[in-house]
Amino acid sequence: MVRLLTILSVIFWGGMATAQDSALQRLDTGEDSRDWGAVGRLEIDGRGFCTGALIAPDLVLTAAHCLYEKSSGAAYDVRQVEFRAGWRNGRAEAYRSVRRAVVHPKYAYSSEVKIENVQNDLALLELHHPIKNTTVAPFETAAGLRKGSQIGVVSYAVGREEAPSFQEVCQVMGRQRGVYVLSCNIDFGSSGAPVFVFEDGKVRIASVVAAKAEVKGTKVALGAALDHALLELFAERGKSSVKSGGLMSLQKRNSTGAKFVRP
Repeated sequence: MVRLLTILSVIFWGGMATAQDSALQRLDTGEDSRDWGAVGRLEIDGRGFCTGALIAPDLVLTAAHCLYEKSSGAAYDVRQVEFRAGWRNGRAEAYRSVRRAVVHPKYAYSSEVKIENVQNDLALLELHHPIKNTTVAPFETAAGLRKGSQIGVVSYAVGREEAPSFQEVCQVMGRQRGVYVLSCNIDFGSSGAPVFVFEDGKVRIASVVAAKAEVKGTKVALGAALDHALLELFAERGKSSVKSGGLMSLQKRNSTGAKFVRP
């Protein structure tokens, strides 16, 4: 625990000299959200919500911990999970129920914050029916971000749950193993949100929001890298039995002044 906090503290303070992040833009209109219809709100058993994004017409990428009950770590019934693509002010571009959920094989419930859980905090949701809508185009994925890379995030969160918010520019402040430290503005409900990289005229998902952190009073986000973990997740999907993990939700402090929570 102390080692993880110390590493992130070093990464954070080593990455302070970054370009100015952009403000959040609420995507209220069809024109605003035209390119982001594949990002949606995940309704979780009527008890809360997360963010997810389509990477295929019938596959949603999100954070694994969204699928587990906070206090007990018990898995939610995926039949009670609904993906609302492009949810905006009471309407969605498409509504789909979930047929099966696959979590990363190395993700497991823990009462402690471990870097292994953050870096493997990924899940795939298989939809009952693919979304075939010209306004909802699945995103490609990308491997690897560097310190200093400019990225963007589209997410829902408490206080802005009725329409997605777009932060066009934030920064990769560092990486420890499969965890990115990001300057992006996220909050509860942003779990599972896609972290986008903009290269060669394309928008690709390079990470998924897994947690938020606070270091000496400054908020940062933690993202699970996709480069190796996504391949392992797809391999798990191909197995007949799906391994279950658990939800981790902690607020811990030590001398570094850092705390970690699930957004």
